[in-house]
Amino acid sequence: MRRYDLSRHAKDVISARQIRLDWLEQVLDSPDLVEADRDDPELVHHIGRIKEHGNRPLRVVFNKSMGSVRIVTVYSDLKMKGRL
Repeated sequence: MRRYDLSRHAKDVISARQIRLDWLEQVLDSPDLVEADRDDPELVHHIGRIKEHGNRPLRVVFNKSMGSVRIVTVYSDLKMKGRL
């Protein structure tokens, strides 16, 4: 059973960007870096490298103030490449 919910946007970008749910879960569970959102204090960013995807950094943005973890968006954060 998943411990998170996906927003409509997150579902769309996961499909469009071919992001595997196990990658999302890996970063959610064991991030290399955690950042607060600059604009919304309820959002948290987890960033982690995905070995199976060329060591690309994956950013998972979620809201955990809603009682459960609600994934807002997910994307390969190429700006973080070399910084992790």
